[in-house]
Amino acid sequence: MESKVLMKGNEAIGEGAIRAGCQAYFGYPITPQTELLEYMSHWMIELGRVFVQAESEIAAINMCYGAAAAGARVMTSSSSPGISLKQEGISYMAGAELPCVIVNVVRGGPGLGNIAPAQGDYFQATKGGGHGDYRLLVLAPASVQEAMDLTSLAFDLADKYRNPVMLLADGLIGQVMEPVHLHDWTPQFVAKPWALTGAAGREKNVIKSIYLQPEKMEPHVQHLQRKYAQMRSDEVRYAEMMVADADIVLVAYGTASRVCQTALKLARSEGLRVGLFRPISLFPFPIQQISDLAKSAKMFLVAELSSGQMVEDVRLAAAGKVPVHLVSRLGGMQLTPEEVLVAIKELGGNEGGAN
Repeated sequence: MESKVLMKGNEAIGEGAIRAGCQAYFGYPITPQTELLEYMSHWMIELGRVFVQAESEIAAINMCYGAAAAGARVMTSSSSPGISLKQEGISYMAGAELPCVIVNVVRGGPGLGNIAPAQGDYFQATKGGGHGDYRLLVLAPASVQEAMDLTSLAFDLADKYRNPVMLLADGLIGQVMEPVHLHDWTPQFVAKPWALTGAAGREKNVIKSIYLQPEKMEPHVQHLQRKYAQMRSDEVRYAEMMVADADIVLVAYGTASRVCQTALKLARSEGLRVGLFRPISLFPFPIQQISDLAKSAKMFLVAELSSGQMVEDVRLAAAGKVPVHLVSRLGGMQLTPEEVLVAIKELGGNEGGAN
């Protein structure tokens, strides 16, 4: 049965995990995601599932490794510095092909930074923040509803590909309160014959990421690359708004995309042909869709709460067909629709108008 409630983004992420059949949560408190840990501490225990507040972020990710190896649906969460501490374990899980959902509610950085919303962890999430040739599926919600829905989806994708999946939500998405439809989610459970469940009656399973002989490591990594290629083929997700006739296409995700929605409306009210392209999957990135838009648009304007990270992927996708510009704020400062509108007008003027 579906109901509608007011929830924080962090709470909605927890609810999405519970509805997706999360069996074990391991985490450590850090702002601005602590409400997620609190939510799980209540409901996981209430439902008879596993909740552990680990002694550190490093401990939490390695607990995920163990529980995932035993076949459980597992999740951990943190914010930017805590995710950095998890990177070795994340690389181990990717190398061992263990499914896990990892939530990063991003704060300002680098270093300890501050607890304000930011998007400076894009490179870390999408390019592999740890060591070795591995990738994570990365999903970026732009609302509290999406925070819940994409978390549920993340569990299914993690199992489907035997790979960690990251939910990348900036601090505003974690902290804002919005109405959420609590619709039923039917988890797509898959058989896990590879799991360490006891070898009675079968050959033993071995889960590892160590291959000391290069001639054995290479085919393993090649296998992983084929899996990532399948993700690029089948798991691209995005949303568009008024791009069909747009001269300037805004490209943004998360909170920045919400700012751009308002900027788009302001621009359209002044007769400027502006559209919005919102990547939902940051890996795989919507390369082909950006490339197709470059055939009709005059330029892209990327809006980010960082010094410019996703803008590099947009430039690669545009492949020099049209200019790609950046408007951004740093260190937890927020873009405003008016700032984006000013950038739109300046670019429109430079290109001879966007009427």
